[in-house]
Amino acid sequence: MNNIIKRRLFGLLLTMLLGFTPLVAGQALAQDMEPINVNTADAELLTELPGIGETRAAAIIEDREANGPYESAEDLTRISGIGEATVKGFADQVTF
Repeated sequence: MNNIIKRRLFGLLLTMLLGFTPLVAGQALAQDMEPINVNTADAELLTELPGIGETRAAAIIEDREANGPYESAEDLTRISGIGEATVKGFADQVTF
């Protein structure tokens, strides 16, 4: 009986550890990513930024074409729907 309980506990522990592996791997990938240059990136690349979907990515491109290149992450608040909280979420992932 003890061996059965030990095996089940070991299996449960192993399952839990393997369940957390994608979370840790995903964090490592996000940290190893090269910063995205918002002045040259296409819409697909811009959507990799947190809080930026297809619509906002298109708006970023339209804005930079109409008003010139961005000089800082705060400049992105010119886009409707991108506020200070959004910018703070990806400020370390962009370059100019």
